[in-house]
Amino acid sequence: MMKGFAYVVLIGGFLMGQQPAGAADWKALLTDGFEGSDFTREGSLYYRKNFEQSAGKLEFQDKVVLTGKRALRLAVTPLCPPTGGGCSERAEVWQKTATWAPYNEGVWYGFAVKFEDPVPSDDHRYVIAQWKRQILPGAVGDYSPFLALRVNRGQLFATVETNLVRGKKSKSSGCEPGKTPVWLRPDTNQTRALVAADHNFHVDRQSRFNFCTEEITLIDRGNKLPDPRSGWIDFGIYAKPGPSGGGHIEIFANDKWIVTVKGRIGHSDEKGLGDRQYFKFGPYRDGGKGEWALYYDDFRRSANCRDVLKDASACPF
Repeated sequence: MMKGFAYVVLIGGFLMGQQPAGAADWKALLTDGFEGSDFTREGSLYYRKNFEQSAGKLEFQDKVVLTGKRALRLAVTPLCPPTGGGCSERAEVWQKTATWAPYNEGVWYGFAVKFEDPVPSDDHRYVIAQWKRQILPGAVGDYSPFLALRVNRGQLFATVETNLVRGKKSKSSGCEPGKTPVWLRPDTNQTRALVAADHNFHVDRQSRFNFCTEEITLIDRGNKLPDPRSGWIDFGIYAKPGPSGGGHIEIFANDKWIVTVKGRIGHSDEKGLGDRQYFKFGPYRDGGKGEWALYYDDFRRSANCRDVLKDASACPF
């Protein structure tokens, strides 16, 4: 392949994510270094086609790379009208359905991401990766990701979602030890918990997280998420939903253990929701101005931590 060649696909293209003939083992190792001009069979990823993703652009490029010779660039450009309530702009890469894990199982995910300048600094919804429960056709309701990596005001943070929980109004100093800051959303029967953030993040600036709960607990491992302007960030994340209280999440970034999250994680609604979970990554925002772009490299997924963390000795189990 000639150096400098860039493979660009607007969403109107042909990457439709055809499913393999047989269902894949959800515990198997999936990997993709984005070294070619298409996704690998070993990674089982695809670029989805729908209206929201017509705002997106996919590029296998060799200018900004973490390892190997290529990495993925995903970008969104304005699509939504100024008054387009409920409209979103996406350039997300999905797992093929055959590889989705059971909803009650834990799976390790790894990937590296780099923000292209400028990092969005406004008060707006920006998501770079998300984990969701399967939503069946005809489902009614707004089901947020049970785990998401987000940016707001130029600050990187992670959130966990579950059904509405009990909470008490937080004090000016924040939540007491053993309690987690949450945003209670009774209109959608959901609770969003703030579980990790970078050094620049201040809860008092994010006033929506103004309640505290004991139903989601955190073990601070002594490290913050990296600043989104710091270059490549290599994530290793264990995701296990448990809407009744058995949920478990581990977040690593650049070989540093960030946080352990336990308790109520994910949605328990049976009507409209399936029995599997899935992961997708790429820029996702409400309607916005200008282009927003991210680079991704070194995707891996496995039931075994040692397949995912680059420092396997750091695996907690």
